[in-house]
Amino acid sequence: MSEPSSSIDSDSTQVPLVEGASSTSARFDDIRPYTDAEVPAVVASLIHNPQFRAALAESRLPGVWRFSPRIAKALVALSLEFKARHWQSVDELQQLVGSLMDQLIASTVSAFTVSGFEALPDDGPFLFVANHRDIALDPSFLNYALHREFGSTTRIAIGDNLLGNPLAADLMRLNKSFVVQRSASGAKAVFKALNTTSAYIRASLADGESVWIAQREGRAKDGLDKTEPAVLKMLALAWRKDIEDFRGFLENVRLVPVAISYELDPCDADKASELAQRARDPEFVKSENADVDSIVRSLRGDKGRVHLHVGKPLEPIYLQAEAVAEAIDASIREGLAVFPTHVEAARRLGEDVPDSEWPELPEVMRAFAARVEQCPSDDVGYLLEQYANTCRFSRSDSGDAPEPAVELVPE
Repeated sequence: MSEPSSSIDSDSTQVPLVEGASSTSARFDDIRPYTDAEVPAVVASLIHNPQFRAALAESRLPGVWRFSPRIAKALVALSLEFKARHWQSVDELQQLVGSLMDQLIASTVSAFTVSGFEALPDDGPFLFVANHRDIALDPSFLNYALHREFGSTTRIAIGDNLLGNPLAADLMRLNKSFVVQRSASGAKAVFKALNTTSAYIRASLADGESVWIAQREGRAKDGLDKTEPAVLKMLALAWRKDIEDFRGFLENVRLVPVAISYELDPCDADKASELAQRARDPEFVKSENADVDSIVRSLRGDKGRVHLHVGKPLEPIYLQAEAVAEAIDASIREGLAVFPTHVEAARRLGEDVPDSEWPELPEVMRAFAARVEQCPSDDVGYLLEQYANTCRFSRSDSGDAPEPAVELVPE
């Protein structure tokens, strides 16, 4: 692949790259996850949050909720206050998230399989750059697999657009999420925000903490997994005084591409609707609660099979962000699972594609057909494109042999 010869973009604004050696530096207080010392107070606040109690009561006690929301909330409150004694640290909360993922996989996933972990060094930390299909589940599935394989999890980069709801913000920061500030305005403010994010990631890696970040800003609603070079340039900012080009960055960071594939996307209709509305009106703005609604829908909805593939750490042979982006894209495409739903979508669009290497699950195919039938006529093309694009750009189209997959069964 051809590469331009220029070095990493920088800015004349002088901002300290890393303040201190730790990601717990006060400089990062506005963006970092909660620490062990902060967990008890945040948990106590959540327990007494009426919105949190109501959401749990409706989802965990639906029968009682229909009879009496007041009784359902009271029962949830008693349960929370009893269990909160065991939620006093980040590690204890991670154990809770793991058990919730066990329940989610058992109830909404036909099978969760992983591949590539055998080639991943066991002495991290890693910077995982992943395709992005689901707001909360993409990093959650990676952390679930990492915890099962190595007993560790990552810190998760989330956009500040998700923090409009204080309840969601607290839940995410309890779960090792840190904030990427996208809403800054003005060149200096934007650069400072990007530099702070990069410095935090560098400090996290120095602390031995792996990091998950999406390959682009926002989900790939059209199913096209393309890495934004601007994301990579942001990541490299904190190293710019120490390196000449992206070879130096990759010598300092173990960058691991990650591909996740869903046989069914619980938010496919919403994504199709948004794409259709944007096509009609480029100024379209989604509702304030759209992202939180998407998180809830994806947690509850059926997903069919989910496959997660981790690639090999990139070799330090690329000079430019654009070349690194191409290498990440190639790894992600090779790791994608082409499920029968992806093949069916391509065929409905009139394409002649080979059968999936994954056997059809009749209940999943019926669910997919129902989604297509229920989708408004103006949106259905966008829904089919989401699934078909995985088929079009996967490694199956290149004729390569599929990676062996190992199913992770909930404990």
